[in-house]
Amino acid sequence: MAKVQSLRPGRAGQPGRRDAGAVAGNRWLVLTIVLAAVFMQLLDTTITTVAVPSIQRSLHTTFGEVQLVLAGYSLAFACVLITGGRLGDIYGRRRLFLIGMVTFTAASAVCGAAPDGLTLVIARIVQGMCSGLMFPQVLAILQVTFPAREKQKAFAVYGATIGLATILGPVLGGSLIKLNLFGTDWRAIFYVNVPIGLAALAAGIKYVGESTSPDADRLDLGGAAAVTAGLFLLVLPLVVGRDQGWPAWSLIMLACSAPVLAGFAWYEWVLTRRPGSSPLMRTTLFRQRSFSIGLVLCLVFFAGIPSFFFIFLLTLQVGFSYQAVSAGAVTLAFAIMVAAGSARSAAVVKRLGTWTLLLGCLLLAAGMAGVTGLLHWAGTSMHGYQLIPALVVVGTGAGLVLAPVTGIILAGIRSADAGAASGVLATAQQVGAAAGIAIAGIIFFGQLGTNANSAASAAVPPLATRLAVAGLPTSAASHVVAGFRVCFHDRASQNDPTAVPASCQRIQRQAAAAPAPAAVKEAVAHAVARHAVPLARKDDFTRSLQHTLLLWQVPAFVLSALLVFALPKVKPSETIPGGA
Repeated sequence: MAKVQSLRPGRAGQPGRRDAGAVAGNRWLVLTIVLAAVFMQLLDTTITTVAVPSIQRSLHTTFGEVQLVLAGYSLAFACVLITGGRLGDIYGRRRLFLIGMVTFTAASAVCGAAPDGLTLVIARIVQGMCSGLMFPQVLAILQVTFPAREKQKAFAVYGATIGLATILGPVLGGSLIKLNLFGTDWRAIFYVNVPIGLAALAAGIKYVGESTSPDADRLDLGGAAAVTAGLFLLVLPLVVGRDQGWPAWSLIMLACSAPVLAGFAWYEWVLTRRPGSSPLMRTTLFRQRSFSIGLVLCLVFFAGIPSFFFIFLLTLQVGFSYQAVSAGAVTLAFAIMVAAGSARSAAVVKRLGTWTLLLGCLLLAAGMAGVTGLLHWAGTSMHGYQLIPALVVVGTGAGLVLAPVTGIILAGIRSADAGAASGVLATAQQVGAAAGIAIAGIIFFGQLGTNANSAASAAVPPLATRLAVAGLPTSAASHVVAGFRVCFHDRASQNDPTAVPASCQRIQRQAAAAPAPAAVKEAVAHAVARHAVPLARKDDFTRSLQHTLLLWQVPAFVLSALLVFALPKVKPSETIPGGA
């Protein structure tokens, strides 16, 4: 069993240098300030998902361009995290936090005013880079701001903020788009960051104290370049490869990422052994079981939750035709329980220690199985409220893991390595989320194509009945049914859900040219578009979501639970102040 050590302020576990600007009496205000930044950063990873159709219509962008609006942010965020943490150690966490905040706010304004897709993509990349600068500073700022007796409470709120920001993105995004404040449509989802960012910036200048790491004197430029390049090669194809149909360049980038990251590890190993050097990441970290196992745990666990909501919201919005606000509202039960579970996680950790993570992972696996069972039982007749019990279980489990996971992992690591470890773990969480969405997308969209024929078959009997009522001859009705099958399969099998397959266009032209009364044509079109297609789509998405949950989400959380057994155990009496 690894010895559990308490964390002290500073990157390397040593007291960080701190100036007179820190106001200890306002530490809860400091928490509010830095969590406002965390909330904005993580909100922006998901808030744009519901705005894709609006952005595409407004800016006349291609589907690939609008996907870069989503992917560019996550890519830049993941690539900058490790280097951003080190820059804060050297030049000051408060300074980097404020620089990131002012630039993030400015980039948000540019996003809102973007006249074309290219401007929006570039501004989103800048947003992501600024988030990568700010995010690593928050943990260190909280470490030096709060006394040991209050850190558990502070980090429980921190964990709840992470969970809520990640899940509330679609709800808030959909609400802002529907409200259409001052005619801003989708632009409001970016403009909303401006007043929040300016307020947090003003308060941060006044109340957040400065701190640095005493052993951080210079930036490892070679390591920073290598890890940025390696993460870029890894994350970019993960976030855009599926939507592009996995072109050759994406597979080449994935193949190249392994040797580049291996080269980074070798370079850091050399620097670690060299006296007086200042490596970006000390490779002695990997000799500590808590870090090596914890790193894998973060990758696997965070590959499960974001990917679930990616396919879940897609099912509600595309499969069941929910509006963005309605789809987001279904997830509120999860968000509320994440907040409740995170808030109570400190008390649970005091009783169960490391086993808190096991309990959370098992609840997540059980909740995902519950969603699968409900989908199987209700089928195409499912209503969002029926999912609430299962989502309550999922949210509770997520809250019990999100808040304490980093603190529990760091408890088994030497305090001298705690700062570097937390930065790498945060990067692992982002990479895990990107990889999880990519893998779940491959499974889910593959299942949509696989299940398309059976889903179309389920919609054929009621379609045939409606065609007969419309007065369509049997031979013509058979032709319509055959065309419906082909078109539905082709549409379900493509990567771009906004494109109309050639087979569908051909069938539409043939239907328009058919020698039939206008009333009959209208009745046939209504039967296909308003009844058969929605029914088949519901069936297809329901089956595909079930299969993806069983093939990916449930195994991911079961594996996460098994990894908890390999972690050094944190006894309830030795819990570490720390958070996700």
